[in-house]
Amino acid sequence: MTRVMFVCLGNICRSPMAEIIFKDMVEKAGRSDEFFVASSATSDENVWNGTGAEVYPPAKKILAQHGLSTGGKRAVQLRADDYRKYDLFICMDRYNVRGVNRIFGGDKDGKIRMLMDYTDRPGDVSDPWYSGDFKTAYRDIYEGCEGLLKSIE
Repeated sequence: MTRVMFVCLGNICRSPMAEIIFKDMVEKAGRSDEFFVASSATSDENVWNGTGAEVYPPAKKILAQHGLSTGGKRAVQLRADDYRKYDLFICMDRYNVRGVNRIFGGDKDGKIRMLMDYTDRPGDVSDPWYSGDFKTAYRDIYEGCEGLLKSIE
């Protein structure tokens, strides 16, 4: 089983979108039993007293437009002990890579990657938190998830 953790800063828009999109893709491919998929944040700003914020409403809306539900997903913070529990940490941007490396104290096994590196457009996933453009973020994430799934075949 391949264990994949998608990561962004707050775990309320990009990384939960990636988690939900990727889960849908593997289910449609008949490969759900091959993967464990989750998402988390490098920051604790959306987790209070152990309870995470819900997925940001515009992210829920764009997912719903594609027939996908957030299913009660709440923000969780990445923890140092997650490094041994997952095979891949798929980051939405270079700042997330830096945050993940800080939490883990490095990446001795080469598990930390960028989602857009699985496309022909390497770089950062568009950040809708600042742009308000959830359509572009969805496109980036969808293409990255397609490439990631193909790379694991």
